[in-house]
Amino acid sequence: MRFKDVFSIIGPAMIGPSSSHTAGAARIGRVARQLLGEAPRRAEIVFYGSFADTYRGHGTDLAVVGGLMDWATDDPRIADSLRLAGEAGLDVTIRTGRLAAVHPNTVRIDLAGERRASRVQAASIGGGNIEVHAVDGFDVKFTAMYPTLLVYHRDRPGMIAELAALLSGEGINIGYMDVDRKRRNGDALTVVEADAPLGADLAARIAALKDVTDVRTVDLAAESGGKAAGGKAAGGKAAGGKAAGGKAASGGAEAGGAAAGGGRGGSAQ
Repeated sequence: MRFKDVFSIIGPAMIGPSSSHTAGAARIGRVARQLLGEAPRRAEIVFYGSFADTYRGHGTDLAVVGGLMDWATDDPRIADSLRLAGEAGLDVTIRTGRLAAVHPNTVRIDLAGERRASRVQAASIGGGNIEVHAVDGFDVKFTAMYPTLLVYHRDRPGMIAELAALLSGEGINIGYMDVDRKRRNGDALTVVEADAPLGADLAARIAALKDVTDVRTVDLAAESGGKAAGGKAAGGKAAGGKAAGGKAASGGAEAGGAAAGGGRGGSAQ
């Protein structure tokens, strides 16, 4: 077996207990947050398969919400993310669902902010790695292991060539590309995983292309939002363990209840 990098062997630095049920889940949350492009105000999280069966015990809900707060996988605040998200003005609803033929660790996240809304469906495939399967109704696939560009546009001849020319002109190599469209000459979404970060100036030039309606970027290597106060992230507490103030983050209320003093609050269902 060949490995692309050391991460593939040892997994990520993370808040436990599981690289797939917590670290991967946190990465999916960060992808959704970055695609929204602003602080979310409302979030509906739907777990499927194994995620639906075990999210409370593994702290998957805490991890996803931590990602929505733009925290890295090893941020100790993940253990208390639902309470902290509520204090930050994020209204979270959590429920489970059923979908045929999906990866067992699948989650769908619907986000709304002040200016836009977004929907992401993704799976945690092991070792903290993820695979996004759909964005805003488009069947596109990417891993977020590399700086990722999403271009919303009208399907027309020459669109991909113009996009590739802009990237080439900046010396940016395309490592992977995926395209989906609603219909011929209709709405389309092109996803590019690049070998270098995509700056704001380049994104603005892409947005200025004819028939481009929106441009979004994802870069999980970028610094996460804020620093955890008073403590080191690496080697922190498991998401299912103790949170700040000694409260059990995975204890407290069941569906629809509020966890007193920390843990799972909000409107989890």
